[in-house]
Amino acid sequence: MIVASKKRKENIAEYILYMWQIEDIIRANKLDIELIRKNVIDKFNVSDDERRQLVEWYESLIDMMRREGVTEKGHLQINKNILNQLVQLHQALLADPSFPEYTAEFYRTLPFIVELRGKAGENQTGEIETCFTALYGMLLMRLQQKNPSEATLKAMQQISRFVALLAKDFHLDEEDKLFKHEDDNQNPANSESVQSPEK
Repeated sequence: MIVASKKRKENIAEYILYMWQIEDIIRANKLDIELIRKNVIDKFNVSDDERRQLVEWYESLIDMMRREGVTEKGHLQINKNILNQLVQLHQALLADPSFPEYTAEFYRTLPFIVELRGKAGENQTGEIETCFTALYGMLLMRLQQKNPSEATLKAMQQISRFVALLAKDFHLDEEDKLFKHEDDNQNPANSESVQSPEK
């Protein structure tokens, strides 16, 4: 919960991968809060109050996973919602000629996405989710101390660059600093307020 809230503010891509990992940790512990307390929460060096908050956080996630039917596989709706926001932003960036760097990065990544989707067979997902699935797969390989091939490393490096750019733009968009507004160039008062120092 503490790590999750920090990642949510700082890097949305890391947040999604972290939350997917939390889902898997809950499944590995059989959706049993006592097992999670023993195997996960008790290993944190936190205060009693923070420990209680962690227990409550895991309990709420367990409850959501049961209600949403993702106890064995799949992702929580709260995580899907953020992924959908990224998909919408991705589409908006591609449609806006003001972001040639983003578009170029995407087209450099696209061959790897197409290859990964080809390997997925019937379980194909959208372009952005495919990227996150690949990154999560790499995370699991590292945790299992497996060595990826050179081709896989090359693909992951490009996908990482692209997702990092999307994540950066996501946070700029949240602060309303990404897209130009129609009145930005028309209203001189706006340009003055942008240049004036904060009081």
